[in-house]
Amino acid sequence: MSEAIIEKDQMPEQLSDILLVFDKAKMKIEAVTGIDENGKLKTIDANNKNQNQFMRVDKNGDFFSNFFSNFISQLKNPTNFSFFKVPEPIAVDTAKVMQKQVENPTKKGEQLMKQYEIKAEPQQDYKQANQNTMATKETPSETSEYRFKPEQIDWETMSNLGLSKEKLEKMNLLDPLLKGYKTNELVPISLNLGTAITRMDARLSLQTGEDGKVVMAIHGIHKEPNLNFEFFGHKFTSEDKKNLLETGNMGRIVDLKNPKNGEIIPSIISVDRLTNELVALKTDFIKIPDEIKGIKLDDSQKQTLMEGKPLNLEGMISKKGTEFAATVQFNADKRYVEFLFDRGNSNQQTQNNQQNQSQEVPKTFRGKELDNEQYQKFKDGQTIYISGLTDKQGKAYQGYITFNKETNKTDFSFQNPDKLKEQAKPTDAHKTQTSINSDGKTNEATKNIKEPLQPKQQTPKDEKQQEQQEKSQAPAKSKGRKM
Repeated sequence: MSEAIIEKDQMPEQLSDILLVFDKAKMKIEAVTGIDENGKLKTIDANNKNQNQFMRVDKNGDFFSNFFSNFISQLKNPTNFSFFKVPEPIAVDTAKVMQKQVENPTKKGEQLMKQYEIKAEPQQDYKQANQNTMATKETPSETSEYRFKPEQIDWETMSNLGLSKEKLEKMNLLDPLLKGYKTNELVPISLNLGTAITRMDARLSLQTGEDGKVVMAIHGIHKEPNLNFEFFGHKFTSEDKKNLLETGNMGRIVDLKNPKNGEIIPSIISVDRLTNELVALKTDFIKIPDEIKGIKLDDSQKQTLMEGKPLNLEGMISKKGTEFAATVQFNADKRYVEFLFDRGNSNQQTQNNQQNQSQEVPKTFRGKELDNEQYQKFKDGQTIYISGLTDKQGKAYQGYITFNKETNKTDFSFQNPDKLKEQAKPTDAHKTQTSINSDGKTNEATKNIKEPLQPKQQTPKDEKQQEQQEKSQAPAKSKGRKM
């Protein structure tokens, strides 16, 4: 990778291009200035007065291809626009000619438009990002040998992305990159385009360019997988789209066309779940294990996975030693058989979860097996009485057990915890006493005292309070008429 991003004041004009756009709604050629936070394209009239606001982009192919792929993925309604990359010195004049072509089409004007047009179709966007999965020479060796050397990387260009050898080593990303794999996590990078700086998270991979030099491919985040256009010559069916969106895997083998030499390559397709990028893998590189979680696969099961189809397996053993069932499928991006716990049919997932949960609830406690009625109540979280238990000294004992669903453990108590909770509830007398002692409320012996009571006071504290209490309790005088 020999291209380096240079600051605007150091960039010769012949190395800088201007991004023009044809807005199909407005029928107008304009210059691009950027994208706002809502994914709306920002443009300006393509004239000399506004020239200092034009978005300038790197002229070189590999770097621009990655930038433009990410640019399109951030843009809302990209099909409403056609883009053109024009050298800066002739950008304004070319925009005028293009506008005349829009208003009065001619064959000469059409040739000019085609000369500078940038293809925004997904197959072009993915061409650079996925070339490692479309050609045998671009696929990492199964022996995990290094395909690249650190000295082949243009570290000066990498510094313009905010990356360095030391940083990649610290993030444990350099080793997989040198082996030919994409980083297994998103990496924060910055693209310095002279008058515009774009910051984004992306996965990275090293690839060999057409000139034999090593280039860094930037796999930017897409809003969603773009399934409405051809992907290396394949048109997605409604079933393909459904599978890719629900499970991340298309579920079948299709013939893809290598854009470099026209070679037809049988492949499977998956979605990169970090970036929503489509990834294709040649079937020659699908490796199916002989055993998955204790289940030895027969030839029929292996063939199902080799064809990219999902396979339901029962009786697998988890790390905790419990049996479970799940659907497995080969993922083109991860390059191994994955479990589809978090995707796929929700009813099947719920059923599996319920099955796993029921199997995790033990049917025996300290050697004592529960009968069916006890076990059902125990699973439901009820407290059950159990007898016939034996301690270490051989003495029999009994008690109460409850299955704690939060900890997945059995709680034991010699006394019924439900009755203990009931006994722990405050009685009416206790509530009254609490009101007197804690809340400052009165009882019968102090209800007529006007002064605030002291904590825990249940009787008048002195003669004055005693008089207040007795005076209020004295019989009222008769208000009858004198005879």
